[in-house]
Amino acid sequence: MLQAILFDLDDTLIGNSMDTFIPAYLGALSQHVSHKFSPQLFIDELRRATAAMDANDGTGPTNKETFDAVFFPALGHERAALEPLFDQFYAEEFPKLRPLMQQRPEARSLVEWAFARGLQVVIATNAIFPRTAIEQRIDWAGVPVTEFDYALVTTYENMHATKSHTAYYCEILDRIGRQPDECVMIGDNWDWDVARTAPVGIPAYWIAEPGQARPADDATPIGQGTLADFWAWVESGGLA
Repeated sequence: MLQAILFDLDDTLIGNSMDTFIPAYLGALSQHVSHKFSPQLFIDELRRATAAMDANDGTGPTNKETFDAVFFPALGHERAALEPLFDQFYAEEFPKLRPLMQQRPEARSLVEWAFARGLQVVIATNAIFPRTAIEQRIDWAGVPVTEFDYALVTTYENMHATKSHTAYYCEILDRIGRQPDECVMIGDNWDWDVARTAPVGIPAYWIAEPGQARPADDATPIGQGTLADFWAWVESGGLA
């Protein structure tokens, strides 16, 4: 019986192309710290530390701790010395990226439906960003944490793996106290949201155009379509 629903965030609950967002995000962040670091050096070290996080397989420290151990020594500073600068960025500059997002009205309908049904709701976004960057995007999606009591929002502070590993989903199950067949994952990234959930046993609905070809692997989603298609399926009793 369904007890929990896991929602990806970017290009699932909110329209946000990573091909557009990541360059804009890196550009804004590197510009914000350009009085202290060469933008290219900063971006190179940020990417290297992010790659270290992506290798996190659930057996070691949090993603944040992994990031910090690589990033700050490379810049020659302790986190405490630079944290006010980053806090300022997320408070003042990160919100300027909001115009890159497209709100999807079905997102709020789905989240409201899930809570009304008594399901645990997880925002299962790749845990490589700090909580503030994720909570702001959840807000922009129209389903803010101030209005919905999510069972879990995955961030780099609270997770020990990224979506590149099945351990990410195993950790979610452990945190919310559910079995795989009590959950469903909704996401747009085949590798992260469908192929990684399959070995764990979590059914997945693939957010993609209905006619989009599926990669040739063993994963089989329970459905495929846009978020609007998924909402229509839910309304017709598809998850009953």
